[in-house]
Amino acid sequence: MKPSLIFCLWLLFSIEASAQIDLSTQAIGAKSQGLGTTKLYHRDAWSLTNNVGALDRITDSEIGITIDQRFGIQELSTTALSGVFKSQKGSIGIGIARYGGELFNQHRLELGLGTTRGILSFGLKAGLFQTHIEGFGTGNAIQFSLGGLAELGPKFFFGTQLSNVNQSRISTYSSQRLPTLLQMGTTYLPSKNLEIHAELEKELDNPPIFKFGLQYSLEKWIILRTGIHSYPTALNFGLGLQKKNYGLDYAYGQNTALGSTHHLSLFLKR
Repeated sequence: MKPSLIFCLWLLFSIEASAQIDLSTQAIGAKSQGLGTTKLYHRDAWSLTNNVGALDRITDSEIGITIDQRFGIQELSTTALSGVFKSQKGSIGIGIARYGGELFNQHRLELGLGTTRGILSFGLKAGLFQTHIEGFGTGNAIQFSLGGLAELGPKFFFGTQLSNVNQSRISTYSSQRLPTLLQMGTTYLPSKNLEIHAELEKELDNPPIFKFGLQYSLEKWIILRTGIHSYPTALNFGLGLQKKNYGLDYAYGQNTALGSTHHLSLFLKR
């Protein structure tokens, strides 16, 4: 049983960029998941992972925790903790995340810095990425990523992030590289209650992924979300409940081939 399970998990890892279940390619946080995994504009505790270029766009320091449950398989679950701390000179973020089960798992520790100059916010981060496969050993890699968010007008934003710039390998003993992702997209804010997000994500060895998300605020504390992304095609829905200094986000995703996913995030602002 163990060798078979290990093989299945390794197979899942080999197609992680397609299914977006590998820790290095995931959109983190239920807010992003509810919006079709769009992630470049959102300014919250998960900016450290989703787009380090938006790190300094947060208005207050924030800490968040998230739990993902994918396709009813415990070995595909993710937990993450992230904090972004705001100052007059810029913002600093630190986060940890874990994906997988006992036989196959990945861990990531990230540290990022962000600042704003005029209409442009930009940031960089370094991450220590660890992959463990029972019976095969543990590999460690260091990744570097760059990101930016530009305010093109009162209602238009353009974001981009290049992840794993150095194209690091899973370990020094492996020829398999961790995914290098180029992401870019726009956000349009037609009114104070509505957000429209469109993004394109390209991994070196896989077809591009298109993402689209809508967010509508019923009240100041009730937020509805929906979104889609291609390859594989999935439809997502989300709900946000937030007060001034704290909140909760939930997202549900449905993939016709793989099944459903559930995502829950909590955050606290200072």
